[in-house]
Amino acid sequence: MSNHVDGKVIIITGAASGFGRLVAQKTAALGARVVVSDVNEAELEATAASVIASGGQAESVVADVTRREQMAHLAERATERFGAIDVMINNAGVMPLAFFADHAEAAEAWDRCIDINLKGVLHGISAVHDQMISQGRGHVVNVSSIYGNYPVAGAAVYGATKAAVRFLTEALRQESQGRIKVTTIRPTGVPTTGLGAGVINPEAIGGILGANMGEFMETMGAVFGDDPPARLTDPEGIEYFALSPELLADQIVFAINQPWGVSISDLTVRASGDRYLI
Repeated sequence: MSNHVDGKVIIITGAASGFGRLVAQKTAALGARVVVSDVNEAELEATAASVIASGGQAESVVADVTRREQMAHLAERATERFGAIDVMINNAGVMPLAFFADHAEAAEAWDRCIDINLKGVLHGISAVHDQMISQGRGHVVNVSSIYGNYPVAGAAVYGATKAAVRFLTEALRQESQGRIKVTTIRPTGVPTTGLGAGVINPEAIGGILGANMGEFMETMGAVFGDDPPARLTDPEGIEYFALSPELLADQIVFAINQPWGVSISDLTVRASGDRYLI
């Protein structure tokens, strides 16, 4: 495949770990100039250092996606350092799954979820919009989730924020055709990223699994046990159960690695044996 990443200036939020760090490393290896951002300064610096140590170009900017002015500053730093913003990846997110009955315990986490998952994406789009329009081209990549496909018990707030990401992305596409292309990335479960640490009530995961819940938990035990079966852990196998962060990052890079005239507008990434119903 031709390299359409080389030379692009790419901003990545939530880049201190997980998908964000991997996408920074993978795109920098293809020649991108990356601007990585997060609230975790120490791990963010580690991301930038890993890129630079491998011969890439990176700038790290501590920024909170919930703060509009900090996101505007992030975009300013990118243009000051590299002269453009070609791609904005709104990756930062949290997943506080909980039932309505858990509202007392979940209220603050839900507020934060709305601020990060919804407002954070809006702030990211707004921060880069004018620069991309003035350049005559740009690409916004927003990380949503299969939870945004359809409402399920236990994910009312989280799912609503991810559905909202899809709405924001599609509206931006309609408003910006021929100037800004957009991509919605909708992953299924990627257990080793740490996103599950934000779950308020573990039983809330059952909503997306339905009758597959028992089989899912049994398979999870096998996959993360002492002797995981290859048929469930080998991505070359049809029963592959849970996406690795690296494989999801590869698909984000794939969406970016396209000619300017080609837009991968909506990409759902699943492990073929993931057991999720939506």
